[in-house]
Amino acid sequence: MSTPYTGGQPATDDGHPDVEGTSVGQLLGEVSRDLSTLMRQELELAKAEVKAEAAKAGKGAGMLGGAGYAGHLTVLFLSLALWAALASAMPAGWAALIVAVVWAVVAGVLFVLGRKQLKTVNPKPERTVETLQRVPGAVTPNS
Repeated sequence: MSTPYTGGQPATDDGHPDVEGTSVGQLLGEVSRDLSTLMRQELELAKAEVKAEAAKAGKGAGMLGGAGYAGHLTVLFLSLALWAALASAMPAGWAALIVAVVWAVVAGVLFVLGRKQLKTVNPKPERTVETLQRVPGAVTPNS
């Protein structure tokens, strides 16, 4: 059977902290240190959650940027294909058209993936909000 955590203080036979001889100031100091530690840990959790969400947003934005670049190349190759097809009826124009169609497909795929990635971004650090809501209950005495 494990013994309950007593904050480094000696425990009584029933497992509760032995606070006889401990001043109110010492107890308040321990509570203050514990709350300070809890708040630091909650801040670290919030930082980690925000960092993860920012990484997802960055990835989605990068995909949309790639879609924009691919769209630019689509216009470029379609323009070149149209120019080559109209300037002369040589097969080089049709080759440029095929390349342009490939870039259009790439642009479409990157756009869909980027939009899907951005929809998964959650700007609110859920776990931090949840645990911070428990703090007042842990600090106030039970009724």
